This record gives sequence, structure tokens and C-alpha cells, in this order.
Amino acid sequence: MQIEQAKLDRFMGKMLVELGAAINAALVLTGDKLGLYKAMMGAGPMTVSELAAKTGTDERYLREWLSAQAAGEIVEYDAESGCFSLPDEHALALAVEDSPAFLPGAFQVLASVMKDEPRITDAFRTGEGVGWHEHHPDLFHGTERFFRPGYAAHLVGEWLPSLDGVVERLKAGGKVADVGCGHGSSTILLAQAFPNSTFHGYDYHDASIEAARRAAERAGVADRTFFDVASAKAYPGGGFDLVTFFDCLHDMGDPQGAAAHVLQSLAADGTWMIVEPFAGDKLQENLNPVGRMFYCASTMICTPGSRAQEVGLCLGAQAGEQRIGDVVRAAGFTRFRRATHTPFNLVFEARP
Repeated sequence: MQIEQAKLDRFMGKMLVELGAAINAALVLTGDKLGLYKAMMGAGPMTVSELAAKTGTDERYLREWLSAQAAGEIVEYDAESGCFSLPDEHALALAVEDSPAFLPGAFQVLASVMKDEPRITDAFRTGEGVGWHEHHPDLFHGTERFFRPGYAAHLVGEWLPSLDGVVERLKAGGKVADVGCGHGSSTILLAQAFPNSTFHGYDYHDASIEAARRAAERAGVADRTFFDVASAKAYPGGGFDLVTFFDCLHDMGDPQGAAAHVLQSLAADGTWMIVEPFAGDKLQENLNPVGRMFYCASTMICTPGSRAQEVGLCLGAQAGEQRIGDVVRAAGFTRFRRATHTPFNLVFEARP
């Protein structure tokens, strides 16, 4: 083994940043759960004592937390006054739950990944799968909190208008199936935007369906949203004007089988909207911060989830447009195109 000292030093510096970021994930969750970021939002410079009094937290613990947040440039520290402050831009990402930049849900997903690491490590040895339902509940709640702001920011105003004729049909009164709906955020957003349409949310995870029903009641749309436990290959009903898959096709064991079921459930002129993580078709195109995040999630969540199901194709979260298109066409769809995209999502339209 031949060691180039400068290269080792650069790598150790990089790993030091990795370690600090990894352990800070727990501190972000603490700040989220205790309302520390929300208490600092718009408050200007605060002493430790002031923040402790405002949040009902212990001052000594809080001083250490704030010091770590300042070292990570999450909060700002003024040495002269001894005060800490949360910039408005940082507050948008950490304290405003309906902001498209809101991040604590992602850190909650990270918490589930760490808790589930022994099971995933064992799966590396056995080749067996780990189903979505087998993960820590932080995954289900964190996923909803992380994805919902992005859907709220883009779904109605950008993604749906990119599909041919879908907005008009939903305004007039359409029938929609939201498959892999989880806690129902996407379904509820659609129901709120299109009161003349009816929406059917399906997910194989019964606890998520129960959460979705409660969320629909709170949102006041339970009269036109119906949630049922069903898989992507066996959800009931037909004649759907629109079927949606949000960030879930790549998780399925048999995505081609799911696509074939979508085809037979659609109205003759219906539309299938597929939202997937942003990815290029080649590995080298995804060697960037977004690709890194999705490959990590795919290793710990998506690939084990697919492996736990029939077929176990394991598309992965960085499948890319070509592989998704191949699956869709093989199932019998004749039209497939990229309708639009964001830095984090690809949005596809498939038609019979």
C-alpha cells in the first residue's frame, strides 16, 4: 500500500465533515421536536437564557446545542453580545412546515435509516428483502413531512398542467387513483384543488392508510377521498381518468406488472402520471449531491423494499428516464414522455 499524504489529508478532512453532518442529524431532530428553530424564527439575536425561557428547555443543554448549530453554520453567533440568531433563509428550511424547502422530515427519514441499519446490513449477507412495513415508523412520518412540501409547491401549479388535458378533466369532474399514497398528502392536495373530482388512495401499508383517512378528515375532503389497503398490482376499480404514482414505481418488486394493472384500470383516454426521483440514465450522470442522496436512500429503503416483493426487479431510486420508459412500454403503453422536471423529480406522462 502506497500512501500519498496530501491525498489522505484531503480525504480525512472530507470525512471529518461527514462525521459532523451525520451526528448533527440528531441535533436537527431535537431542534425540530422541541420547537427550537420555530422559537428562533424571526426573533432576532437571542441569548441562551432567552431561548431556554421561551421554549421551556434546560439552559445548559441548549448552550451546547446552539454551539453545535453555530459551528455548523446553521445558526449565527455574535461573540460580542453572546447572542445566537437563525437567518430567515435557514428558518424557511427548518421552521416553516409548508415551505418547499422544509427539511426536518428528511432528517426523520435519516433517523429511521440508522435504526434499521442492522436489518439492512443483514440483508446484504442474505440477499433477502426488507419491506416498507418493516421499517421504523420514523420512515413513514418523515417521508410524508419531507415530500409533502414539494408536492404542495409543484403538483397543482406545474406538474398537472404539463400533462395533456388533465387539469381540464379534473376541473370538470374526474376519477383519480393515487397508488402508493402513503399518508395521503398527494391525494389530499389533489382533492383540495379539484372539488368536482373523486380520489381513491391505495397503499399496501395498512397503518399508512389509517393515517391518510385521518388526514382527509382533518383537511375536510373525506367526502371525496377514499383510502383502501391495496397493492399496485391489485387495486380495485377502473375507468380512471388519472392514475398517479408519486416516488414509488421504483420501489415495487414488479413495476412492469404494476404498469400493466394501471393500463387496464385507466379510461380509454386516461393518463398515468409517474413522479420519480431526478436521475440521468448513466451512473456517471448521477455522481453529484442529489444522486448521492438518492443512491443512499435506495440502498437502505428502495432496493430492500423491492427485493421483499414478487419479482424483486430493484429499479432503484436512480433508475432514470430510459429504464422507467422501458418498463412502461413493456406493459403495453404506447405513449411515454417526460412532461416536466425539477432538480429533485422527473415527471412522466404515459398514455394507452
